[in-house]
Amino acid sequence: MTSSASSISPARTTPSAVGVLSGFLLLLAIAMPVGLVGCTSTGIALRESFGIAKREQLVDRVRDARDAQDAARVQFKDALEEFLAVTNQSGKPGELESRYRALQKEYERSESRAKTVSTRIETVEVVASKLFAEWNAELSQYTDARLRAQSERQLGDSKARYDQLIGMMKSAEGKMKPVLDSLRNQVLFLKHNLNAQAIAGLQGTAVEVQNDVGALIRDMEAAIAEADRFIDQMSGK
Repeated sequence: MTSSASSISPARTTPSAVGVLSGFLLLLAIAMPVGLVGCTSTGIALRESFGIAKREQLVDRVRDARDAQDAARVQFKDALEEFLAVTNQSGKPGELESRYRALQKEYERSESRAKTVSTRIETVEVVASKLFAEWNAELSQYTDARLRAQSERQLGDSKARYDQLIGMMKSAEGKMKPVLDSLRNQVLFLKHNLNAQAIAGLQGTAVEVQNDVGALIRDMEAAIAEADRFIDQMSGK
């Protein structure tokens, strides 16, 4: 009589199981670089193993950064509107308390959006650095001088477009901190002085805050438009 142990067939990895595992790894490769900057190099290599070239990855990361800046643009606009609404209050305690809490939430959302923008820009920089370093290193592999020169020109053009884009993105990013600092100051001042006198104090800085947020939004809109152009150019549109 054959023992039950010997009658058990060894486990086999079916094609469907391999497909599920491959799909899971691909999803992991797609998601990892966005949220975990420290793992970006691993994510880039993993994506390449699934046929997603660095050029395509750079376009995806620029698109992510563009979307993050657009979301931050909308959020900073909302925060400004809430701040201006506070300065128009009559100064009644109940109204001020409600407006203070609303402004505090807008500030916290703005801070979160700003952090996301910075993370996305860092990821763009890592992918771009690896793409251009690889491209430059591979120029020496050409045996056709004409094709090598053409590829070198394309590399130079792509780097120039990228430098312009990242410069605009980082310029807009740099203006977020002063605006956040200003909003935080207004929120703290209102928290410590929930009265009509506090409103008068905020009104004195309303124009400055409005101008700072306006300049930030304009820079963000310019960076978003430049990102759209870069995406189109890198995608061959």
